[in-house]
Amino acid sequence: MFSNQFRLGYLAPIALVAVLSSPQAFAQKATGISSAVNAPLELSLTSDANVVKACADGGAPQVHLKANAVSREGRQIQYKWSTSAGTINGDGPEVTWNLAGLQPGYHKASLDIRSIGSEGSCQAFSSVTVLVNPCPVVQPVCPAIEIVCPTNIAMDQPLTFSSRYTGGVPANVTPAYNWTVSAGTIISGQGTDTIKVDTTGLAGQTVRASLSMGGYNLECSADCGVSIPLPKPINRKFDEFPDISRNDEKARLDNFGIELQQDPTATAYVIVYPGRTSKRSEVQHHASRVVDYLVNSRGLDQRRIVTLVGPAKDQLTVELWITPQGATPPNP
Repeated sequence: MFSNQFRLGYLAPIALVAVLSSPQAFAQKATGISSAVNAPLELSLTSDANVVKACADGGAPQVHLKANAVSREGRQIQYKWSTSAGTINGDGPEVTWNLAGLQPGYHKASLDIRSIGSEGSCQAFSSVTVLVNPCPVVQPVCPAIEIVCPTNIAMDQPLTFSSRYTGGVPANVTPAYNWTVSAGTIISGQGTDTIKVDTTGLAGQTVRASLSMGGYNLECSADCGVSIPLPKPINRKFDEFPDISRNDEKARLDNFGIELQQDPTATAYVIVYPGRTSKRSEVQHHASRVVDYLVNSRGLDQRRIVTLVGPAKDQLTVELWITPQGATPPNP
């Protein structure tokens, strides 16, 4: 029954064909086909998976191998594992095959067993094949970035821009914040999710804050712009005089006309305050001659001149007002 040397004999060619051609080696629970020298030693080999993925972030891919070896004579069995690639952890009937770092493709694990008795030794072998598939390449995706613009905006006051984001691939990225502004100066917060910008002297301009978020191997950015308001126009009293001579009045109106010509959008308000003893006709007379001079001598558009009558004062008084566009008109 036993021989002192291992001979494949006439069974060896049959067993070799079985190892190379059996489709069972690719089943989900892979089963190795065994060949034995001397019938009393039997062997079957199974694997808990025949396809794995070698992902860089998915841990080391491993396969559990289990050998079912039987000696009909009840003798002790010796196990010898080998692989075409990877590492076998263990040396008994159950081992773990570590396939970490292997190139995609088919890889084989083999087992040789031997039992030794007084009349010689018996030997059997089996193998399983596992396919290592490559993992799909994860394409980076920018997160959804939102810039929160300031709302309470005042001239020469600092602006605060903040950001928030959701999503993004990979998900474990620690973002890097890089801010730029179109006008003004970042005075704090560079490198964080919130910045403060000095806007001194930027009245009437737009300040746009742009955020470039690094860490995704992509150009991930967002921006937001706000307008700095102009100073609120102010109504201004240019001159005030009583009932003076016509020539003195013309001199004052000349200066008034020159000032109005420098701002074509401004409106001229002429307010006549009657004296307590003045007649109605005096008020009308003063208002008419002021308008006549500004229109006919200074070349102002009459539509830019508004005349008002104020409450009585101790003596007749004329006020000249310049009201820029958007300013509140005088209220006598």
